[in-house]
Amino acid sequence: MVRRKNIASLTRNKYLYLMILPGLLYFLIFKYVPMAGIVIAFQDYQPFLGIMGSEWAGFKHFERLFTEPTFFMLLKNTLLFFALNLFIFFPIPIIVALMLNEVRIKAFKGTVQTIIYIPHFMSWVIIVSIFYVFLTVDGGIVNELIARMGGEKIDFLTSPDWTRTLYISQIIWKEMGWSTIIYLAAVTAVDPQLYEAAKMDGASRFRQIWHVTLPAIRPVIIILLILKIGQTLDLGFEHVYLLLNSLNREVAEIFDTYVYTAGLKNGQLSYSTAVGVFKGLVGLVLVIGANKLAKKFGEDGLY
Repeated sequence: MVRRKNIASLTRNKYLYLMILPGLLYFLIFKYVPMAGIVIAFQDYQPFLGIMGSEWAGFKHFERLFTEPTFFMLLKNTLLFFALNLFIFFPIPIIVALMLNEVRIKAFKGTVQTIIYIPHFMSWVIIVSIFYVFLTVDGGIVNELIARMGGEKIDFLTSPDWTRTLYISQIIWKEMGWSTIIYLAAVTAVDPQLYEAAKMDGASRFRQIWHVTLPAIRPVIIILLILKIGQTLDLGFEHVYLLLNSLNREVAEIFDTYVYTAGLKNGQLSYSTAVGVFKGLVGLVLVIGANKLAKKFGEDGLY
């Protein structure tokens, strides 16, 4: 009986399932099938021998990772970059979404949204190149203004003191607008009667935001926060790699760029896979832990 109901449901909603199919195939082909390659983290993998012919190495590559002199530098840099993402970038789209929601002139609101969305569609190469043009010592607009005002030019691009500032500034500029979309969608779902009731109680606009809007979108904020925590060691390769140079390596090298250097440049495929497995496990543990913590405090969580 249950089987017949399931078949009937599949038949009735076949077009909906067909719409889901491309997404399922994407995750299956590009996310789950490649996970079989994790086995080479426990081998001395040689491409010409293949997975079946390579010798087993056990946890040798993991032991090497944790005993490498660079491990704590990589961990420190990765955690600091993540902290910038979590404590500086994460709240900004929420604040921007709340501000946009208060704008009553639709044309102005639409114009602002379009302007702040545009950087998302630029690649990191373009974003970093724009910053280079503005900040380079040789003819950069910012340094030229500093020099004309009697100051000394600042080497923003290679100075370790400015690397993290550049990193978070570029993320804010590129992703701030796009990240507001989910929050704006959540705000539109708030019952207008709640605002009317708050007005009748004499609540100001700020009080309405604090006591009505924020509590209403809190579940969305919690879910996105849990997902963000899962990216603690997975910050992405391209952006940091474009900022990286020989002068700021001590403060900019992270696990993602280290995997590229060890795996592709130096051909240490098993070792770089072990680093990737370590990152993935840490992310999984943090997501599960954050989800349980959210549920403990009465939130819905991811599952």
